[in-house]
Amino acid sequence: MRGRKPRPAAQQIAEGDPRRIGVHKLEQRAASEAKATRGLPNCPNHLKGLARKAWKFWSRELAVMSMDCRPDGPMLEGACINYANAIEAYETTQKQGTIVAKRILDPETNKLVVVNVKPHPAVAQGNAAWVLVRAFCSEFGFSPVARARLAMDKTMADEDDLLEILTRPRQPRTDQLRESPEVIQ
Repeated sequence: MRGRKPRPAAQQIAEGDPRRIGVHKLEQRAASEAKATRGLPNCPNHLKGLARKAWKFWSRELAVMSMDCRPDGPMLEGACINYANAIEAYETTQKQGTIVAKRILDPETNKLVVVNVKPHPAVAQGNAAWVLVRAFCSEFGFSPVARARLAMDKTMADEDDLLEILTRPRQPRTDQLRESPEVIQ
């Protein structure tokens, strides 16, 4: 069974309690979550150009949302690299086109003829890079869809009561322990 990934309580508080759970309950959840050292590491030296700009932008946004934690640095680094790769692939296809035609010399006419047409390899590379960037944005609530999902969640007033019922030990039913079996017809 697949469902939505749970969001950190700090993120829900930053977004204004979109599920209407209650700030105090969210603060309790935030207090019980595992704590990481605040503050992202410095931008890695190997990030250049667009990747470095993406690092600066996303790290500022994470700090504003109080979600800038040291262990998330490598994830942010990967997102920045993939963002730069996606833009580079896009620029390549803008210059060279999205389709590559294989041409051979026709021995009869002595002219180049197209024998095979396929998508430019940069199209697949760009698409793969965008999927990884999108995954990062979804994890950290940076996409409009991720924010909308949180805002559209239905409030479940008895969520804690239901959790208590589901986690309580089961009691054996006494009506199942009969001495004479019934015949089903």
